[in-house]
Amino acid sequence: MESLRMIENWPVPTAAAAVVRADGSLAGSHGPQEHRFRLASVTKPLAAYAVLVAYEEGAVELDEPAGPEGSTVRHLLAHASGLAFDQPRAMAAPGERRIYSNAGFEALGDHIAEATGIAFPDYLRQAVLEPLGMTATDLPGSPAKDGVSTAADLARFAAEVQAPRLLHPQTVAAATQVVFPGLDGVVPGYGHQRPCDWGLGFEIRDGKSPHWTGSSSSPRTFGHFGQTGTFVWVDPDAGGAGTTGATGAACVVLTDRDFGQWAIDAWPPFTDAVLAELGGRTG
Repeated sequence: MESLRMIENWPVPTAAAAVVRADGSLAGSHGPQEHRFRLASVTKPLAAYAVLVAYEEGAVELDEPAGPEGSTVRHLLAHASGLAFDQPRAMAAPGERRIYSNAGFEALGDHIAEATGIAFPDYLRQAVLEPLGMTATDLPGSPAKDGVSTAADLARFAAEVQAPRLLHPQTVAAATQVVFPGLDGVVPGYGHQRPCDWGLGFEIRDGKSPHWTGSSSSPRTFGHFGQTGTFVWVDPDAGGAGTTGATGAACVVLTDRDFGQWAIDAWPPFTDAVLAELGGRTG
């Protein structure tokens, strides 16, 4: 895809990109696909997927208590537990505000470890990474922000999310729709959003403005970006149907320059160019 060459002009030392169609086929890639990058908060969708595997295996329930008093696994996944950004301290009652929280995902990791008897990095590896062949990906620390991966591995994850094999499609559909609708909050780097919609580990684009995706991204777009200059989005309404005839596509971008104004300027036109090359929106 010619649009992926835009990353060559970004002010970053190293960048890699890949686009995956809804049928799992690779629409295009550019840059070093096997280079390992720090994911920062792009770790969260991977961690959330492992939590959902634990749910489907019966190790946890989404509405069982977890985190601060009154909070559940579902609250933690949706940044609605009330926990502060980087401290295990309640700033609001559960379900009251969308407070983006690394501490919440760390509480999730602890909860899954206690429920399964398996350290969360090992559970993530066994439940998600190994089954998907993501052999270059690991979690050496926090389930909120310490993942390390490659564009090739995240393309495998993007294929899974669009055509699930590890989870029931209904579980993924529920995780990629708004959970606790109507909550206001902040998207780091983009300010207050009213509402600040989120699913279970995935941010939902909806009508947010400004936003890190493109002006032509559909409201149903979901994904995550990270403070190390990384992102992954899935747009179910993107054109460019693959061999199955299904619409939708995902894009993975990894860099080794921290998020800043360069990303705010570069990412939306890049996404718009990718979507245009895929054939635009179908919905």
